Amino acid sequence: MIIHLKLEDYLAIVRHARETAPLEDCGLIGGRIDEATGEKFVEKVFFLTNTDHSEEHFSLDPKEQFAAVKELRAQGLDLLGNWHSHPATPSRPSEEDKRLAYDSRASYFILSLNGGEPVLNSFHIEKQTDVSKEDLRIR
Repeated sequence: MIIHLKLEDYLAIVRHARETAPLEDCGLIGGRIDEATGEKFVEKVFFLTNTDHSEEHFSLDPKEQFAAVKELRAQGLDLLGNWHSHPATPSRPSEEDKRLAYDSRASYFILSLNGGEPVLNSFHIEKQTDVSKEDLRIR
């Protein structure tokens, strides 16, 4: 799976996550899927409140989540997945991330702020156990 993310959106995610650290930051990603190739193109990034206010896990604010999905639908875009930060751990799904990954069609972006330069990866999680890294291309 190839996912295209605009450089400006990547930089906005990093900036927002740094401002929120040491708490985990989170949000949704929306865009379109090329039916011929299956490639995903991120067109909209939403920054939502982590209602857990935690350094180790997150929960999306339900009202904000509903408003974001409503906005995506109004713009004719698809919900592609979600993103969250790992302020002090690597860019890979934790056991909790895998356990809570209920949508096998979603892309799960994880931004690590651990150790200097930020690292953003995208993952496909199937049945909460089968994890594969997606081909995330920042353009």
